[in-house]
Amino acid sequence: MKPVVPEHVRPADAARRKAVAPVICYPVDGLPAPDLPALRAARAGWTRLAEVLVPAREARCFDVPAGHFFRITCVDGPQVGDLNLWSAVDLGERFFSGKTRALHGTHLSTGDRMWSNLPHLRAMATITDDSLDWYGWDDHGGSVHDVIGTRCDPYTHNLLSHGGQYHHCCHSNLTRALADRTGLPLHQAELHVHDVLNVFMCTGFTRDTGQYFMKASPVRPGDYLEFFAEIDLLGALSACPGGDCSSEHSSDAVACYPLRVEVFAPGVPRPAGWAPWPANGYDRSHGA
Repeated sequence: MKPVVPEHVRPADAARRKAVAPVICYPVDGLPAPDLPALRAARAGWTRLAEVLVPAREARCFDVPAGHFFRITCVDGPQVGDLNLWSAVDLGERFFSGKTRALHGTHLSTGDRMWSNLPHLRAMATITDDSLDWYGWDDHGGSVHDVIGTRCDPYTHNLLSHGGQYHHCCHSNLTRALADRTGLPLHQAELHVHDVLNVFMCTGFTRDTGQYFMKASPVRPGDYLEFFAEIDLLGALSACPGGDCSSEHSSDAVACYPLRVEVFAPGVPRPAGWAPWPANGYDRSHGA
Protein backbone atom coordinates (compact mmCIF):
# COMPACT_ATOMS: atom_id res chain seq x y z
CA MET A 1 0.00 0.00 0.00
CA LYS A 2 1.29 3.44 -0.87
CA PRO A 3 1.40 5.89 2.07
CA VAL A 4 -1.72 8.05 2.48
CA VAL A 5 0.52 11.04 3.17
CA PRO A 6 3.56 11.01 0.82
CA GLU A 7 6.95 11.34 2.45
CA HIS A 8 8.44 13.20 -0.49
CA VAL A 9 7.71 16.54 -2.13
CA ARG A 10 5.90 16.55 -5.46
CA PRO A 11 8.23 17.56 -8.29
CA ALA A 12 7.33 20.59 -10.39
CA ASP A 13 6.33 18.38 -13.35
CA ALA A 14 4.26 15.93 -11.29
CA ALA A 15 1.02 16.71 -13.11
CA ARG A 16 2.63 16.17 -16.51
CA ARG A 17 4.14 12.85 -15.45
CA LYS A 18 0.80 11.60 -14.09
CA ALA A 19 -1.11 12.73 -17.19
CA VAL A 20 0.77 10.36 -19.53
CA ALA A 21 -1.79 8.21 -21.36
CA PRO A 22 -1.81 4.48 -20.53
CA VAL A 23 -0.95 1.80 -23.09
CA ILE A 24 -2.59 -1.63 -23.10
CA CYS A 25 0.14 -4.16 -22.32
CA TYR A 26 -1.28 -7.08 -24.28
CA PRO A 27 -3.63 -6.08 -27.13
CA VAL A 28 -5.76 -9.13 -27.92
CA ASP A 29 -6.99 -7.99 -31.33
CA GLY A 30 -4.66 -10.50 -32.98
CA LEU A 31 -6.14 -13.48 -31.17
CA PRO A 32 -8.75 -15.52 -33.04
CA ALA A 33 -12.10 -14.49 -31.61
CA PRO A 34 -14.34 -17.26 -30.32
CA ASP A 35 -17.21 -18.06 -32.68
CA LEU A 36 -19.92 -17.63 -30.07
CA PRO A 37 -22.84 -18.11 -32.48
CA ALA A 38 -21.43 -21.48 -33.58
CA LEU A 39 -20.73 -22.56 -30.02
CA ARG A 40 -24.16 -21.53 -28.85
CA ALA A 41 -25.76 -23.31 -31.80
CA ALA A 42 -24.02 -26.48 -30.61
CA ARG A 43 -26.04 -26.29 -27.39
CA ALA A 44 -29.20 -27.18 -29.32
CA GLY A 45 -29.97 -30.79 -28.49
CA TRP A 46 -27.07 -31.07 -26.06
CA THR A 47 -26.99 -33.99 -23.63
CA ARG A 48 -26.19 -33.71 -19.95
CA LEU A 49 -23.43 -36.21 -19.18
CA ALA A 50 -22.77 -35.48 -15.52
CA GLU A 51 -23.96 -33.41 -12.59
CA VAL A 52 -21.94 -32.65 -9.47
CA LEU A 53 -23.43 -30.92 -6.45
CA VAL A 54 -20.68 -29.14 -4.54
CA PRO A 55 -21.66 -28.96 -0.85
CA ALA A 56 -21.32 -25.70 1.06
CA ARG A 57 -17.78 -25.21 2.43
CA GLU A 58 -16.50 -28.16 0.39
CA ALA A 59 -15.10 -28.79 -3.09
CA ARG A 60 -15.60 -31.43 -5.76
CA CYS A 61 -13.81 -32.41 -8.99
CA PHE A 62 -15.38 -32.94 -12.40
CA ASP A 63 -14.24 -33.95 -15.91
CA VAL A 64 -14.99 -32.14 -19.16
CA PRO A 65 -13.90 -33.57 -22.53
CA ALA A 66 -12.65 -31.14 -25.17
CA GLY A 67 -15.51 -29.79 -27.24
CA HIS A 68 -18.02 -30.11 -24.40
CA PHE A 69 -19.67 -27.54 -22.15
CA PHE A 70 -19.84 -27.14 -18.41
CA ARG A 71 -22.05 -24.83 -16.42
CA ILE A 72 -21.79 -23.65 -12.81
CA THR A 73 -25.17 -22.75 -11.31
CA CYS A 74 -26.26 -21.11 -8.07
CA VAL A 75 -28.98 -23.34 -6.64
CA ASP A 76 -30.25 -22.52 -3.13
CA GLY A 77 -28.94 -19.09 -2.15
CA PRO A 78 -26.28 -16.48 -3.00
CA GLN A 79 -22.97 -18.31 -3.11
CA VAL A 80 -19.57 -17.76 -4.70
CA GLY A 81 -17.14 -20.43 -5.85
CA ASP A 82 -13.41 -20.86 -6.51
CA LEU A 83 -12.58 -22.66 -9.76
CA ASN A 84 -9.37 -24.54 -10.64
CA LEU A 85 -8.72 -26.11 -14.05
CA TRP A 86 -6.04 -28.57 -15.14
CA SER A 87 -5.31 -30.45 -18.33
CA ALA A 88 -6.92 -33.84 -17.85
CA VAL A 89 -3.72 -35.54 -19.01
CA ASP A 90 -1.15 -33.35 -17.25
CA LEU A 91 -1.64 -31.64 -13.89
CA GLY A 92 1.43 -29.56 -14.75
CA GLU A 93 -0.73 -27.62 -17.21
CA ARG A 94 -3.16 -25.51 -15.22
CA PHE A 95 -5.11 -22.29 -15.28
CA PHE A 96 -2.90 -19.18 -15.29
CA SER A 97 -4.98 -16.45 -13.64
CA GLY A 98 -2.22 -13.83 -13.91
CA LYS A 99 -1.84 -14.08 -17.69
CA THR A 100 -5.60 -14.37 -18.13
CA ARG A 101 -5.94 -11.14 -16.15
CA ALA A 102 -3.26 -9.46 -18.26
CA LEU A 103 -5.02 -10.47 -21.47
CA HIS A 104 -8.69 -9.97 -20.61
CA GLY A 105 -8.81 -7.78 -17.52
CA THR A 106 -9.56 -8.21 -13.84
CA HIS A 107 -13.01 -9.76 -14.31
CA LEU A 108 -14.16 -12.25 -16.95
CA SER A 109 -17.40 -12.65 -18.88
CA THR A 110 -18.78 -13.95 -22.16
CA GLY A 111 -16.15 -14.38 -24.88
CA ASP A 112 -13.17 -14.31 -22.51
CA ARG A 113 -10.88 -17.32 -22.27
CA MET A 114 -9.08 -19.05 -19.43
CA TRP A 115 -5.42 -19.56 -20.39
CA SER A 116 -2.96 -22.17 -19.13
CA ASN A 117 0.44 -21.60 -17.53
CA LEU A 118 3.82 -21.41 -19.23
CA PRO A 119 5.21 -23.09 -21.26
CA HIS A 120 1.79 -24.21 -22.50
CA LEU A 121 -0.10 -20.89 -22.72
CA ARG A 122 -3.14 -22.00 -24.66
CA ALA A 123 -6.86 -21.59 -24.17
CA MET A 124 -8.32 -24.09 -21.73
CA ALA A 125 -11.91 -22.87 -21.74
CA THR A 126 -14.03 -20.10 -23.25
CA ILE A 127 -16.91 -18.45 -21.41
CA THR A 128 -19.97 -18.86 -23.60
CA ASP A 129 -22.72 -17.43 -21.36
CA ASP A 130 -22.94 -15.38 -18.19
CA SER A 131 -26.30 -14.63 -16.58
CA LEU A 132 -24.68 -11.85 -14.51
CA ASP A 133 -23.29 -9.91 -17.47
CA TRP A 134 -25.88 -7.21 -16.73
CA TYR A 135 -23.94 -6.21 -13.60
CA GLY A 136 -21.02 -4.62 -15.41
CA TRP A 137 -19.20 -2.22 -13.06
CA ASP A 138 -20.76 -0.68 -9.97
CA ASP A 139 -20.07 2.69 -8.36
CA HIS A 140 -17.40 1.17 -6.10
CA GLY A 141 -15.44 -0.19 -9.08
CA GLY A 142 -16.65 -3.72 -8.38
CA SER A 143 -17.60 -6.43 -10.83
CA VAL A 144 -18.14 -10.21 -10.83
CA HIS A 145 -16.05 -13.29 -11.75
CA ASP A 146 -12.61 -11.97 -10.84
CA VAL A 147 -9.09 -13.19 -11.53
CA ILE A 148 -7.46 -10.89 -8.99
CA GLY A 149 -8.09 -12.78 -5.75
CA THR A 150 -5.88 -15.78 -5.10
CA ARG A 151 -8.30 -17.94 -3.01
CA CYS A 152 -8.91 -17.97 0.72
CA ASP A 153 -6.28 -20.16 2.37
CA PRO A 154 -5.48 -21.34 5.90
CA TYR A 155 -1.99 -19.84 5.90
CA THR A 156 -3.21 -16.27 5.39
CA HIS A 157 -6.01 -16.91 7.88
CA ASN A 158 -3.47 -18.09 10.43
CA LEU A 159 -1.28 -15.05 9.75
CA LEU A 160 -4.04 -12.45 10.07
CA SER A 161 -5.89 -14.08 12.96
CA HIS A 162 -2.70 -14.67 14.98
CA GLY A 163 -2.86 -18.43 15.02
CA GLY A 164 -6.43 -19.20 13.98
CA GLN A 165 -6.80 -22.68 12.51
CA TYR A 166 -9.49 -23.00 9.84
CA HIS A 167 -9.77 -26.03 7.59
CA HIS A 168 -12.49 -25.13 5.09
CA CYS A 169 -10.73 -22.36 3.19
CA CYS A 170 -11.08 -22.83 -0.58
CA HIS A 171 -7.39 -23.76 -0.80
CA SER A 172 -7.99 -26.57 1.69
CA ASN A 173 -11.20 -27.68 0.00
CA LEU A 174 -9.58 -27.81 -3.44
CA THR A 175 -6.60 -29.71 -2.04
CA ARG A 176 -8.81 -32.41 -0.51
CA ALA A 177 -10.95 -32.68 -3.65
CA LEU A 178 -7.91 -33.11 -5.91
CA ALA A 179 -6.38 -35.66 -3.53
CA ASP A 180 -9.63 -37.65 -3.53
CA ARG A 181 -9.85 -37.52 -7.32
CA THR A 182 -6.22 -38.43 -8.10
CA GLY A 183 -5.14 -40.50 -5.11
CA LEU A 184 -2.28 -38.11 -4.43
CA PRO A 185 -1.29 -37.52 -0.80
CA LEU A 186 -2.58 -34.21 0.51
CA HIS A 187 0.87 -32.61 0.62
CA GLN A 188 1.41 -33.44 -3.07
CA ALA A 189 -2.08 -32.49 -4.20
CA GLU A 190 -1.69 -29.11 -2.50
CA LEU A 191 1.19 -28.19 -4.82
CA HIS A 192 -1.17 -28.39 -7.81
CA VAL A 193 -3.83 -26.09 -6.36
CA HIS A 194 -3.52 -22.66 -7.96
CA ASP A 195 -4.97 -19.17 -8.17
CA VAL A 196 -8.60 -19.26 -9.17
CA LEU A 197 -11.42 -17.78 -11.14
CA ASN A 198 -13.70 -16.43 -8.40
CA VAL A 199 -17.04 -17.41 -9.88
CA PHE A 200 -19.93 -15.09 -8.91
CA MET A 201 -17.71 -13.14 -6.47
CA CYS A 202 -18.07 -9.33 -6.56
CA THR A 203 -14.72 -7.62 -6.06
CA GLY A 204 -12.52 -4.69 -6.98
CA PHE A 205 -9.81 -2.40 -5.67
CA THR A 206 -10.42 0.55 -3.37
CA ARG A 207 -9.67 3.85 -5.05
CA ASP A 208 -7.84 5.38 -2.08
CA THR A 209 -5.58 2.54 -0.93
CA GLY A 210 -5.74 0.13 -3.87
CA GLN A 211 -6.74 -2.74 -1.60
CA TYR A 212 -8.65 -5.78 -2.82
CA PHE A 213 -12.25 -5.66 -1.61
CA MET A 214 -15.28 -7.93 -1.74
CA LYS A 215 -18.95 -7.15 -1.36
CA ALA A 216 -22.22 -9.07 -1.40
CA SER A 217 -22.48 -11.01 -4.64
CA PRO A 218 -25.46 -10.21 -6.88
CA VAL A 219 -25.83 -13.93 -7.67
CA ARG A 220 -29.22 -15.54 -7.03
CA PRO A 221 -30.55 -19.09 -7.51
CA GLY A 222 -30.70 -19.87 -11.20
CA ASP A 223 -27.76 -17.65 -12.16
CA TYR A 224 -24.99 -19.44 -14.03
CA LEU A 225 -21.62 -19.14 -15.73
CA GLU A 226 -21.11 -21.40 -18.75
CA PHE A 227 -17.90 -22.57 -20.39
CA PHE A 228 -16.78 -24.45 -23.49
CA ALA A 229 -13.80 -26.77 -22.98
CA GLU A 230 -11.04 -26.12 -25.52
CA ILE A 231 -8.97 -29.09 -24.25
CA ASP A 232 -9.69 -32.14 -22.07
CA LEU A 233 -10.18 -30.70 -18.58
CA LEU A 234 -10.12 -31.75 -14.96
CA GLY A 235 -11.89 -29.12 -12.90
CA ALA A 236 -12.40 -28.50 -9.20
CA LEU A 237 -14.87 -26.09 -7.63
CA SER A 238 -15.05 -24.97 -4.01
CA ALA A 239 -18.25 -23.49 -2.55
CA CYS A 240 -16.53 -20.71 -0.58
CA PRO A 241 -17.02 -20.70 3.20
CA GLY A 242 -17.81 -17.00 2.90
CA GLY A 243 -21.16 -17.64 1.21
CA ASP A 244 -21.87 -14.48 -0.81
CA CYS A 245 -18.68 -12.90 0.61
CA SER A 246 -20.56 -9.91 2.01
CA SER A 247 -18.64 -9.98 5.30
CA GLU A 248 -15.87 -12.59 5.53
CA HIS A 249 -14.55 -15.49 3.49
CA SER A 250 -13.33 -18.00 6.10
CA SER A 251 -16.28 -18.62 8.37
CA ASP A 252 -18.54 -21.31 9.78
CA ALA A 253 -21.09 -18.67 10.79
CA VAL A 254 -22.22 -17.04 7.52
CA ALA A 255 -24.92 -18.62 5.36
CA CYS A 256 -23.44 -20.91 2.70
CA TYR A 257 -25.08 -22.89 -0.07
CA PRO A 258 -24.10 -25.60 -2.57
CA LEU A 259 -23.23 -24.99 -6.21
CA ARG A 260 -24.09 -27.25 -9.13
CA VAL A 261 -21.73 -28.21 -11.96
CA GLU A 262 -23.22 -29.79 -15.08
CA VAL A 263 -21.31 -31.21 -18.05
CA PHE A 264 -22.98 -31.31 -21.46
CA ALA A 265 -22.11 -33.00 -24.74
CA PRO A 266 -22.86 -30.69 -27.69
CA GLY A 267 -25.80 -31.43 -29.95
CA VAL A 268 -23.43 -31.96 -32.90
CA PRO A 269 -20.26 -34.09 -33.04
CA ARG A 270 -18.12 -30.97 -33.28
CA PRO A 271 -19.17 -27.31 -33.29
CA ALA A 272 -18.68 -25.70 -36.69
CA GLY A 273 -15.10 -24.60 -37.25
CA TRP A 274 -13.87 -25.78 -33.86
CA ALA A 275 -10.75 -27.86 -33.17
CA PRO A 276 -8.93 -28.52 -29.87
CA TRP A 277 -6.59 -25.67 -29.02
CA PRO A 278 -3.07 -26.55 -30.27
CA ALA A 279 0.13 -26.44 -28.26
CA ASN A 280 1.88 -23.07 -28.09
CA GLY A 281 4.18 -22.62 -31.09
CA TYR A 282 7.07 -20.92 -29.29
CA ASP A 283 10.45 -22.52 -30.12
CA ARG A 284 12.00 -23.30 -26.72
CA SER A 285 15.25 -24.65 -28.16
CA HIS A 286 16.87 -21.25 -27.65
CA GLY A 287 16.01 -21.26 -23.98
CA ALA A 288 12.87 -19.95 -22.31
